[in-house]
Amino acid sequence: MNYNNAKFFASYGKTEQLPSPTRTEIAFIGRSNVGKSSMINKLLNRKNLARASAEPGKTATINFYELENIFLCDLPGYGYAKTSKSEKKRFSELIGGYLSANRELALVIQLVDFRHPPTVDDISMINSLIDGGFPFVVVLTKADKLSKTQRAERRELLKNELPCADELTVIEFSSQTGEGVEDLRGIIEELAKE
Repeated sequence: MNYNNAKFFASYGKTEQLPSPTRTEIAFIGRSNVGKSSMINKLLNRKNLARASAEPGKTATINFYELENIFLCDLPGYGYAKTSKSEKKRFSELIGGYLSANRELALVIQLVDFRHPPTVDDISMINSLIDGGFPFVVVLTKADKLSKTQRAERRELLKNELPCADELTVIEFSSQTGEGVEDLRGIIEELAKE
């Protein structure tokens, strides 16, 4: 798979704008500022294809990126406290609408900040994915920010913090060092073959 040929396809701000599914989709979801855009850029060997921002809540649309015969879909971040109620409602409806639509959704990549316990919103999203029967993996972002000891401690705690932790595929990831990139690419390439 040639990641260098990936390109931005389109953005959609409302569920009713979403195009009919025409190919396999892989969705990236997580709280605001967890590193979704940085992860997509790292996976695709790009610096600014997905617009990353230090300010949470910047991704307000579902952004589709074309990679050969699949779409990578960057969903808006959830849980940012300073977002207005109307925007939170719109984000929630957009994410919910996307997940409940009859899409060609092969995988959801659920991002969680490795440094901290999963938020209430993270747990709620993971439970929704489990209840909805969605195939998903949990990716622990910002792994480079933790020492070996801190990582070991967080891994132990996550066994009790994540719903169904012993049944989940969990990948440690860093957009700085590239840790986890090959693991995720391997999964994406398997799904692209189906």
